[in-house]
Amino acid sequence: MNMAVVGMVAGMALGFAGYFGGFGAFVLVAALGAIGFIAGRFLEGDLEPGDFFRGRERGDRRR
Repeated sequence: MNMAVVGMVAGMALGFAGYFGGFGAFVLVAALGAIGFIAGRFLEGDLEPGDFFRGRERGDRRR
């Protein structure tokens, strides 16, 4: 499926949730969508758990 179509469907779902359920439903749908997106990336092999828990390299300092 084209990414533009996926984005349109996600936007429509958020719009319906916001219109019929209010702001709380909008936030809930957005959060569950983000969780589903991350889970899908894990299942496809695009992300690995170590990507979130990796320590910084010695030369990579943030101030």
